[in-house]
Amino acid sequence: MSFIEFRNVCKMYPGAKKNTVENFNLNIEEKEFIAFVGPSGCGKSTTLRMVAGFEEITGGELYIDGKKMNDVAPRDRGIAMVFQNYALYPHMTVEKNIGYGLKNMKLPSDQIKEKVDWAIRILGLEEYRFRKPKNLSGGQRQRVALGRAIVKNQKVFLMDEPLSNLDAKLRVSMRTEISKLHRDLGATTIYVTHDQVEAMTMADRIVIMKDGVIQQVGKPMELYDHPKNQFVAGFIGSPQMNFFQVAVEENQVRFADGSFLTLPDDTLRRLGGRQGEMVLGIRGEDVKLDSQGAEQDGTERLQAVITNNEVMGNENNLYFTFGGSQAVARVSKYELRSIGDAISFVFMPSKLHFFDKNTGINYMEEQS
Repeated sequence: MSFIEFRNVCKMYPGAKKNTVENFNLNIEEKEFIAFVGPSGCGKSTTLRMVAGFEEITGGELYIDGKKMNDVAPRDRGIAMVFQNYALYPHMTVEKNIGYGLKNMKLPSDQIKEKVDWAIRILGLEEYRFRKPKNLSGGQRQRVALGRAIVKNQKVFLMDEPLSNLDAKLRVSMRTEISKLHRDLGATTIYVTHDQVEAMTMADRIVIMKDGVIQQVGKPMELYDHPKNQFVAGFIGSPQMNFFQVAVEENQVRFADGSFLTLPDDTLRRLGGRQGEMVLGIRGEDVKLDSQGAEQDGTERLQAVITNNEVMGNENNLYFTFGGSQAVARVSKYELRSIGDAISFVFMPSKLHFFDKNTGINYMEEQS
């Protein structure tokens, strides 16, 4: 048995016509870092709150360390939780905020001091020990909230968008701190975020949700390279994967603007002989310009005009209109182009994805 098991877990709120979370099945191993991601309203926070015991499970079963948790009180589940809002006591200092939960647990004062000193040290809060929350930055407040959770020495950490209130620079540094903390403590962690970059950089595995249903579970690069459907393909990756409405006719792909692309035998084999209208997807880094030296013998050179150019420092995003859609090529920082420049490019054949235009299923993964 896995350390945490969801067995057909469902959640329906009173008066609702359908489940907010539908048949959620997932096994989480001990010490694993799992991220729940998806758009607002997809059910990720609701699922986390069911694990915490803050929301009633209206269908299915939840197990933690072999024990059924459906009717167990939150305080008895062996979890610690970090929220989006830090929920610090404004009249208490850093050390008192961190130790408050331990005081409620009736631990001896010497043990409380030892645990609080340890948390303050590993979170780099020594110089802020006697400050109150109003005198702390957002990142410092978040570290205090983390400290309050880790001193309880629980086996499960639940984090509900803990970095969403921080600025971009702080989010990057706090991602590193949380990842290091997870490795040092060895606790099983479920992390909820709408930010796919956070999920990609922190998690061992990612659970992508939409409308209360799991779309795909996998390691970050598995989801990036092998999305099971168009939703996953579009959600993971920045900038988003390029999508084109196309028609496959024998060995050719025809785009809405009349452009065409000849498919190699290996791509046709993976497509499983399917013909007709579908959606073609390709990531920006797999759109290769002439000057990048792409060796694509027999692959048509496609033409477009740059409509926008994002200089990112380490790379450039070149936007253009092609095949009736807006598209982007991710190129190196040395690939300098200006708005209005004509470009010649190829799509890497081995990196093409073909999706069912109605269901969104990725045909290429069905054949893999």
